[in-house]
Amino acid sequence: MPHHSGEQDTLSVLLDGLAAGRSAVVTLTGRPGYGQNALARWTARLGRSRGLRVLSARAVPSESGLSHGTAAQLLSALDATSPDRFAPVLRAARRHPLLLVVEDAQWADPESLQWLHALVRRSATAPLIVLASGSDACALGPDWRCLAASSPDPGSSHELLLGPPSPADAALTVRTVCGAEGDPEFTVAALRVSAAIPAVLHATLRQFDRHGHLPVAPQTPQLEALGRAVLDDHIDRVLRGLPAETVAVLRALAVGGRVLDFRAVCALAGVGHLREARLRAVLDATGFVRTTGSDVRIVAEVGLRVLAEMEPAERAALHAAAARLAHHAGAADQEVAGLLLHASALGAHWTVPALRRSCRAAQCEGDHTRAAAFLARALREPLDEEDNARLTLELAAAELVTAPEAGIRRLGELTRTRDSARSALRVHALDLGLAAGDADGMRRVAAEARPAVAEDEQEALVALFWAADPADREHAERIVPGMPPLPAHPASVLQTGPRAWQLALAGDGLTTARNLARTALARPPHGTPFTPYLAACKALCLTGDRDEADAGLSALLAVIRADGRWIAAPQVLAVRAELNLRRGLLAAAEQDIGAAERALPQLSRHPAATAQLRAVRIVVDLERGDSVRAGTLAAEQAPEAARHSPYWPHLLFARAMVAAGSDPVEAVHLLRECGRLLLHRGHVNPALLPWRSAAARILRATGQVAEAHRLGSEELRLARRWGAVGPVGWAELNAGPAPANDDPARARYAAGLLGRGPAGPAYQRALADLAAAELTAGGSRQAAAAAVAELKVLTATHPQGPVARRARRLAAELAPGRSAGVAEPTAWAELSPPEARTATLAAHGHSNTQIAELLSLSRRAVELRLSRVYRKLHIASREELRALVRDMEGQ
Repeated sequence: MPHHSGEQDTLSVLLDGLAAGRSAVVTLTGRPGYGQNALARWTARLGRSRGLRVLSARAVPSESGLSHGTAAQLLSALDATSPDRFAPVLRAARRHPLLLVVEDAQWADPESLQWLHALVRRSATAPLIVLASGSDACALGPDWRCLAASSPDPGSSHELLLGPPSPADAALTVRTVCGAEGDPEFTVAALRVSAAIPAVLHATLRQFDRHGHLPVAPQTPQLEALGRAVLDDHIDRVLRGLPAETVAVLRALAVGGRVLDFRAVCALAGVGHLREARLRAVLDATGFVRTTGSDVRIVAEVGLRVLAEMEPAERAALHAAAARLAHHAGAADQEVAGLLLHASALGAHWTVPALRRSCRAAQCEGDHTRAAAFLARALREPLDEEDNARLTLELAAAELVTAPEAGIRRLGELTRTRDSARSALRVHALDLGLAAGDADGMRRVAAEARPAVAEDEQEALVALFWAADPADREHAERIVPGMPPLPAHPASVLQTGPRAWQLALAGDGLTTARNLARTALARPPHGTPFTPYLAACKALCLTGDRDEADAGLSALLAVIRADGRWIAAPQVLAVRAELNLRRGLLAAAEQDIGAAERALPQLSRHPAATAQLRAVRIVVDLERGDSVRAGTLAAEQAPEAARHSPYWPHLLFARAMVAAGSDPVEAVHLLRECGRLLLHRGHVNPALLPWRSAAARILRATGQVAEAHRLGSEELRLARRWGAVGPVGWAELNAGPAPANDDPARARYAAGLLGRGPAGPAYQRALADLAAAELTAGGSRQAAAAAVAELKVLTATHPQGPVARRARRLAAELAPGRSAGVAEPTAWAELSPPEARTATLAAHGHSNTQIAELLSLSRRAVELRLSRVYRKLHIASREELRALVRDMEGQ
């Protein structure tokens, strides 16, 4: 017992005093396993070795009700016939100094405790030490520790409270038991594994040493395995020795301790509140709880153990009672729902609403597994058929995130019901299945169900059937029974979105597609199927109505989150990320990509969303100038299911953009494969992916002018047929037999068309081509300078991107022989990259609101950044900032 050396010194001195005729009363107390009994036995051995007479007794739970049982053990060595008398002990002490040792005094019967108190009060008449050891963990009756208070001489009373070993004590114990100095990491692990309980520490180290291990850090896993078993045994021993009342409170703490206050826990355990203070003391003495102020928490391992020993029905009933108490006490929904997860059915009116609200809260926190558990528990409550079906749909939506196969199976069961009253549920179940990526399965279910349902549901099934990919007739024709095509002018609002997307993919009928998409988005998305609404948003992206598309996507995303249809979130975010990329809002696109990746685990995402997200991220990285990360992403293997999605060509296009810088042959090959797959699906519109013009730019640069001209001309013809200004402008830029940077007139016309839309990557490249054409083909240097100036502003948010670097080269050509400006001021180097981007945008004339939109920040964040910029650059106005940046840029 190296950590009890101080107590051993005290006891040794007391024994010396006893030999000299001085009496004393000693109590050794502490939490179970702190070595009180071991120290008592050590004292008894030491006393015998010094010639003292020693009487020992040990109280046990089984004899705590036996009158004078502990006293009889002490008197048996004196051949006393009446255990209620203490005279024999005093006579023996007067003949020879006497040491009385009582172990586990907390189990002593009340009569024996009274006997000991009476003996202590008379200890001044004979040389006698009464030493009692134990803990307060079991003492709900008379307090054995009051023995010291009965001494007639307060100076002879000693209450020794044993504490946990310190790190130095643990190191000494390791050296003593293992016979070698322990590594510091090993010693720390030993203290942690044993929960700083001396008995557990000793037992663990003894077993560790018997196995022949050395106390070194690499042997820590073996130590931890042994320590867990020893600690479990210690917990079991202490629990077996606790009164039923204490165990009941521990069980109540294990169930409701984090939700209920201690008085409510006592009520849950069936213990009256009048004994609350004593119970707190007893629980604290066990070492099984942690108390902070009025808060009492059970140690996790103990909580698991006390609950494991209960019958399942008893455990469920305790959780149910705790849930009722928590609900009536006004606890938070998620706290009540956590108790309900393990409770038997209550049948109370508040249980299902609380579980549903908790599901929504868990989903918002990203804990989809717990969200699904709440809904599964709600289904165990008594429900009518309609509520059961509605909850089943919600559970399927939650399971699609964490257990997609289970969610799909549950959706399949719902879609196969033929009850006319469940028409809306069937439609939403099909919609969720499509969102989860089970296009073939859900399309087949829709086709099978259509003949037997009412007309309005038939229209909804046709809309859902075609919503995912309305131009893909090849796969649709394989499904039996067949599904009728979408009407050219749908009367059903649900069909207008898919029809608009169908027209957009085919690249024909822009005005009709726009009007149909607007009709689809005219009513809020709440309560309507997701896929037809998303199809309308995607159609508006291609018609050039990007603000309307963005508003529709944001509204849809809000409803998806509110309704718990999280499986659909990555698809919406992927479409919005691509939209932001086309608008040149790279920061917003990155935010959407990140949100989509965080929203769902990789395995739960729709394969189309997976391919689209990766494609957009690659292109964003390229536009930002991070070609290394773009190349890494392009080289990664995509899920097999993504190869069969409508967005696989998008990923091929992105990979081609990566390859264009190092392997033009591979880039053209990827673009041709991208085009082949698009045409196979009937996706003709170049507004979707301008693969022909991208290939034409590469082919023209490698000398294959004829093929480049053919592809460029074909894209221009298709773009004009569609009629959107942006695709026509980009096709015009790349359609001629010569590069646009050799043809100022064509470059001016293309840039003018693209300038009517957002200032995205296409417009930025048109400006770069225009500036190059004006410089190299005898054009206007003034026009070139204007194009470069605008280009610098547009690329200020991503200065390392390829267009920004090209803008700097063009600026250098505009001012041959002139320095790039004054040397960059020393203070400019103190700006962080975000501060430098914000400062550059402000210097080029952007307002704080415009900067906030470009960088996806709040207006206040922009103001704070500019304040820091002014402070670091020692300037006071935008005019000074503009002058400084112009000097740096050589203007």
